[in-house]
Amino acid sequence: MRALVTGGAGFIGSHLIDRLVARGDDVVVIDNLSSGVVAFIQSHLDAGRVDMVEGDICNPDDVGRAMAKDIDCVFHLAANPDIRLGTRITDTDLNQGTVATYNILESMRLNGVKKIAFASSSVVYGEDAPLPTPEDHGPCMPISLYGASKQAGEGLVSSWVGTFGLQAWIFRFANIIGARGTHGVIYDFIHKLKNDPSRLEVLGNGLQEKSYMEVGDCVDGILHVMANADAPLNLYNLGSHDTASVRRIAELVVEVTQCHDARIEYTGGDRGWAGDIPRARLSIQKMLQTGFDVSMNSEDAIRHTATCLLEEIGLE
Repeated sequence: MRALVTGGAGFIGSHLIDRLVARGDDVVVIDNLSSGVVAFIQSHLDAGRVDMVEGDICNPDDVGRAMAKDIDCVFHLAANPDIRLGTRITDTDLNQGTVATYNILESMRLNGVKKIAFASSSVVYGEDAPLPTPEDHGPCMPISLYGASKQAGEGLVSSWVGTFGLQAWIFRFANIIGARGTHGVIYDFIHKLKNDPSRLEVLGNGLQEKSYMEVGDCVDGILHVMANADAPLNLYNLGSHDTASVRRIAELVVEVTQCHDARIEYTGGDRGWAGDIPRARLSIQKMLQTGFDVSMNSEDAIRHTATCLLEEIGLE
């Protein structure tokens, strides 16, 4: 198979490429390197197994250059990685999410590419969904601009399936963490402690509670589901069996960094920022029914991630 991975030099994308190359696929990457890191995939570039197109999926011409390379399947992972950014620059997710997804789908139509895996998010469910939240919960009422963009992307993917005969897999991710992470709560905590080992500021009251999934489990889950679900449109939650609070994450990061004298200080409030969902947990029964299960639940994934990120920034 020849795969196109949008955002392939990024956190999840680079791990997916590791798996695709390992199983013998050829890969084309399109990435504007705004948050991606070429070093994550450099060994594959050097070996000639990955073809890099440095371009922006907000630009239809760049997308066309990548899509014209005899693509069999698109893994559409690229998006604005920072939910909070949308509160300051309100068209960020519209452009980098909704419009960019349209560009991908339209280029697929023009180039005869028929398969797409789309990275959506648990945030599409909003904050009033039952926990754990099943895929058939609705209506989905996201409370962040990022979540609205992901829901719009799902609608575009679904409409291209119905109108132009694509086959699609939509994955609603829990919080994905692990090696090569470039943002997120664990990354932020480690860098705060690097700057001041005596104090760790936590946004909110620390009671926010969500499920966390290790990135290797995430990409393995994507590929397993795609191999075992073959409807025209397939929708799956990907997550772990449990949750962890922000307070517990702070404690684990303090433990791993050995900043045992750090005072954990909370800014207060039931959420970290506007659009944050205080509690989220996905039902993963549908994923489990395909025969796939995670190797790590939330706390193990958090501890693993903190250890990996410490090594990557040279603080181990």
